[in-house]
Amino acid sequence: MAGSPLGRVLIIAGSDSGGGAGIQADIKTVTLLGGYAATAVTAITVQNTLGVQDVFPLPLDLIEAQARAVLDDIGADAIKTGMLGSIAVVERVAAILDTSIAPAVIDPVMVAKGGAPLLDRDAIEAVRTLMIPRAALLTPNAPEAEALTGIAVTDLDGQRRAGEALMAMGARAVLMKGGHVPGPRVVDLLLTAQGETLMAGPRLNTTSTHGTGCTLASACAVGLAKGLQMETAVSNARAYVAEAIRRAPGLGGGHGPLDHGWPLRERR
Repeated sequence: MAGSPLGRVLIIAGSDSGGGAGIQADIKTVTLLGGYAATAVTAITVQNTLGVQDVFPLPLDLIEAQARAVLDDIGADAIKTGMLGSIAVVERVAAILDTSIAPAVIDPVMVAKGGAPLLDRDAIEAVRTLMIPRAALLTPNAPEAEALTGIAVTDLDGQRRAGEALMAMGARAVLMKGGHVPGPRVVDLLLTAQGETLMAGPRLNTTSTHGTGCTLASACAVGLAKGLQMETAVSNARAYVAEAIRRAPGLGGGHGPLDHGWPLRERR
């Protein structure tokens, strides 16, 4: 039907040479969930399951040119942002978002799974003032939420208080991820203007968690790009990620990647 969402997702994020996170994980996720992935690469990283060895930021004009090439021709039904890296990139991406009516899923990436910083410390305020107000959905983990709000996130009450603070900063919805919050179950809290929804599941004892944040945000983005309501998009995304963790192939000697391709085998 003319005017209906097509599932087009423009991903603005960094590249992961190991394929477990970043642009590579985003493309796999959007594709496996039935969407169309296009990209604007912000940085090239040298990394694998053991960590990030180097980062090469791309020029601002090149980042914008990639996004403009996609938006002016293919278009987007949702935009997902990941690693931005610096104040200058945050400012440029915020300007790009203002040229599109597509909902933005903002994953405020700050630190890689292995501990390497992926956002300059002086860029946190830029994320706070420029990206959060442009977020149709913000997907912080506990450390990211703490950095953005100054509120300790060690339990569900902390998740709630930090999420409410992020909503007050302008995010239209916030998914407070509970992977870093202690407990036998992972409890995610979705806050919207209509209220809150708790989504919980068993904590999986595994080191194959590289790229979970990127994957979850992209899964949410493709759901929104296909016209799903926020709660449904998030619920579906969580189910996809949980199964991808369960089926992780065990690659590498560190934090291994997920099995992004599991839905393919289910369809056979």
